[in-house]
Amino acid sequence: MTDVELCYLPAIEVMKRFRKRSLSPVEYVNALIARHEQIEPKINATTYTFHDEALAQARKAEARFMRPDARLRTLEGLPVMIKDLHAIKGRVTSQSSKIFSDHRDTFTLPTVDRLLRAGAILLARSTSSELGIATVCHSTQWGVTRNPWNLTKSPGGSSGGSGAALAAGMTPLADGSDYGGSIRVPASACGVFGYKPPYGRNPQDTPGSFDSYCHYGPMTRTVADGALMQNVMSGQHRDDLTTLPGKVTVPDRPGSIRGWKIALSIDLGYKQIDPEVERMTRQAAEVFRRLGCQVDEVALGWTTASVVPWEVQSKAAVAHALAPHLMRWRYDILADSVRDAEQGMTYSARDLLATHDIRAEMWLKLSPILDHYNVMLCPTLGVPSVAADHSIFDTEVVINGHQVDPYMGWCLTYPFNALSQLPVASVPSGVASSGVPTGMQIVGRPYDDVSVFRAALAFERTQPWFVAGAPRPDFGDSNA
Repeated sequence: MTDVELCYLPAIEVMKRFRKRSLSPVEYVNALIARHEQIEPKINATTYTFHDEALAQARKAEARFMRPDARLRTLEGLPVMIKDLHAIKGRVTSQSSKIFSDHRDTFTLPTVDRLLRAGAILLARSTSSELGIATVCHSTQWGVTRNPWNLTKSPGGSSGGSGAALAAGMTPLADGSDYGGSIRVPASACGVFGYKPPYGRNPQDTPGSFDSYCHYGPMTRTVADGALMQNVMSGQHRDDLTTLPGKVTVPDRPGSIRGWKIALSIDLGYKQIDPEVERMTRQAAEVFRRLGCQVDEVALGWTTASVVPWEVQSKAAVAHALAPHLMRWRYDILADSVRDAEQGMTYSARDLLATHDIRAEMWLKLSPILDHYNVMLCPTLGVPSVAADHSIFDTEVVINGHQVDPYMGWCLTYPFNALSQLPVASVPSGVASSGVPTGMQIVGRPYDDVSVFRAALAFERTQPWFVAGAPRPDFGDSNA
């Protein structure tokens, strides 16, 4: 097996080889470090690296695997990249902003803490859009992150570094956070798996835990690896009052979904969808029919008003975070960030409360559909991706001859943050003519994580991605 194939092994397969002692954690980490040194200059997916520490931890993990009586943790020796927006005690978390370039955390985000306590090895920090604001991935602090499939395109944001690094074979596991699609947007654009858990399933930091729009979740190359991470990250946490009691374990092996009823919405009632994306989504729906499911196209009936709850909430949150810093840092951060904050400052408490009516109306239209169907399918993005240096305010986006909002007009993710109790996964649905993957969302009933994973696993089994011989980003070694 070449080092490239080694870097693209599923995390679950890596763990099997660790246990059989046919693969050393040290050998594996060294291969990933070499991959990073080769690929990182081309895509700019990481901020801080911890290669020496990672090798030291890999040696300790190797010693544990060599002891027949050792108590091995779930992620023992598996490298992970953590988004440079997520707190790790004693580490710099820059939030991809010059404002916080020297900020060191005094605590570790609960989901990150669980990954590290489960034996995961911190390999590097992944890039994010500045302050996690944009649907693309660039900042004044770290520059532009590029899509491994097409370097002129964006990997999406805000967890763009995580998506890009996974697609490039630089890590088996990465985490993300999702306020309006920040896990699912890069999962789609990079052709990987991303999961937005329902609100309360995975713990958050305090006081962020009281914001129902925000979710922390896994990003991986396979659905089973996503389940591996999700089962470690989820569950009630004493510091997060909003986490749900009990533990939901999602499956990591495919089973039959024959007889399921599945809804299909191409446009959610109001979005413009690129013809290639629509074709890939319909082809994916056909896969479910071949699996014995009844797939019906439904009229969801949402309107452009569906963006208002997310827009008011997210920009108010940006205003709250940036207001104390704008006077000092206005000209050292992206103009996009400044304008987002200034728009957020114009909203009133009445504006915020009025969004509840829209959210309720959205749910009353979707609820009868989910009552009748096991899951709903829809595209993740209206286009495969946008330019790597795309501005969320200034760059024109045209779909089917219609100019759409350059911020969220090409994304179909944010409605499911307004309806935050719904679990949603993004899975690869195909590859566009630009070479960039397309993605499809699988939307579950409230808190029905298991059905979303069952559907994703069944779909992946029919057309697995990132296996030997399958398409992958071409760095001159794609199928080496």
